[in-house]
Amino acid sequence: MHVHKNDTVVVISGNFKGKQGKVLKVFPETNRVIVEGVNIVKRHTRASQKNPQGGILQKEGAIHASNVMVVDPKTNEATRVGYKYVTDVTTGRKKKMRISRRTNEMF
Repeated sequence: MHVHKNDTVVVISGNFKGKQGKVLKVFPETNRVIVEGVNIVKRHTRASQKNPQGGILQKEGAIHASNVMVVDPKTNEATRVGYKYVTDVTTGRKKKMRISRRTNEMF
């Protein structure tokens, strides 16, 4: 997936277009992500040990990963993600790194 946990992303389509947030959780098997402050849904919960009050809770719902773009840390704009193989100096093994297509920098 082009999106990882703790990435800053911007929503590019849907009801929350233009909103920015941090990725809280990634679900690679369903290709969905949970973004902080985006797609707030209400859940009716029963009283429990963890939540003794119960009632209606608000939390973030998952959105499809194709609807978000990673924000380039250098320019603070949405960018596509590319991949580059870099040789690790200590082990001599090749490592797959993500690069910004806008600035060609690794992140």
